[in-house]
Amino acid sequence: MNVLEPGLYIVATPIGNLGDLSPRAADILSRADLLAVEDSRVTAGLLRHIGTKTPMTPYHDHNADAVRPGLVARLATEAIALVSDAGTPLISDPGFKLVRDARAAGHSVMTIPGPCAAVAALTLAGLPTDRFLFLGFLPAKAGARAAAIAEVAGIRATLVMYESGPRLAACLATLAEGLGDREAAVTREITKRFEEAVTGTLSTLASCYADVPPKGEIVIVVAPPGEAAPASADDADAALAEALTRLPVGRAASEVAKRLGVDRRELYARAMRLRKAAEE
Repeated sequence: MNVLEPGLYIVATPIGNLGDLSPRAADILSRADLLAVEDSRVTAGLLRHIGTKTPMTPYHDHNADAVRPGLVARLATEAIALVSDAGTPLISDPGFKLVRDARAAGHSVMTIPGPCAAVAALTLAGLPTDRFLFLGFLPAKAGARAAAIAEVAGIRATLVMYESGPRLAACLATLAEGLGDREAAVTREITKRFEEAVTGTLSTLASCYADVPPKGEIVIVVAPPGEAAPASADDADAALAEALTRLPVGRAASEVAKRLGVDRRELYARAMRLRKAAEE
């Protein structure tokens, strides 16, 4: 068996179905000198599945700052694999600082890609996938959650977030209030026996789960906002008036045309009229 080159190996693990572990990932987990794991009990089950007993050390939110320097030092002579409990490390899990510090110290960093619940949910939802924003877990407190949703309300992208069963209905209701009643999907137990993707509007889904919170790992996928209403003449005039206070007519027309999606020639003519009126 060939010895692995020293360095950090970022290894994606199954999110439910052990059959999704890639041969390359199994090989790295078997040959690494050490596994930096989120929960050794979870990773031990995966190691039993592939028939190996690679040494493990905990690496998670609560000990990362203390453990990281020692791991980085060991990378000079050892192959260390970073794994989370499920899916791709660093996706809503600790790890980016370890990657950053390993690279800064001159060590090799390699990724062994594989399962990711956020991407898998996108494939199940039947919503636009050309542009999406991953939000991780929204804040647990209602006010902070509403504020986080308000920050992304205008972004023209499909939104993807993780959530727990007990908080699901409240989260869906807050999303409906903050984003409007968009189309959405609640995906659950992805790759497992009871995998499902329930689709509908946010308000419908909130009602669906209000009385019976679901079990299992959950990903919410929300459609992007609909097309914005075309800018009115008053909107254009107000934007032009502001732009003309700091820009020449041509540049003001170009800026507002790009921002509002209005024909530049039409805006230029309006800007000239506004400038003339202001000078009279």
